[in-house]
Amino acid sequence: MSKTVSTFSAAGPLTIGQVAELIGVSTHTLRYYEQAGLLRAISRTAAGHRLYAPADLDWLAFVMRLKATGMPIAQMQQFAALRAEGESTFGARRRLLVAHRDAVRVHIAELQASLDAIGDKIAYYETQEGGTERRANPSQSSPEQDGHHGTTR
Repeated sequence: MSKTVSTFSAAGPLTIGQVAELIGVSTHTLRYYEQAGLLRAISRTAAGHRLYAPADLDWLAFVMRLKATGMPIAQMQQFAALRAEGESTFGARRRLLVAHRDAVRVHIAELQASLDAIGDKIAYYETQEGGTERRANPSQSSPEQDGHHGTTR
């Protein structure tokens, strides 16, 4: 995303519609982010149309990463408020991001464990597939009936 954002931001300010398309969100979402305090005041034309500068796009790309990693909106708002206060909040921002990073790592570990279990299940079926097709006696139990649909198989 950041490579695309950088490519477009080099062309100058973008309208809300252009940013929405570039980032992959609706214009309504961008307005909501602004109202929620996640975005600093966006500059406007004389007619009142929003114009997003390259710095706005960089920040928005970071907000989208926070969202993609599951940071709650309240924490994003807290981070944005600290950012607006300036360099004196570097420590608080770092602590907030460290806590979020650690939560993301825990979530990734949980997802990896689930993915491993799914892989184990697939491997089990692959080893059993030939055997179940060749069974002559239909009264033989299947792996599901043997209880192999739980956590490991």
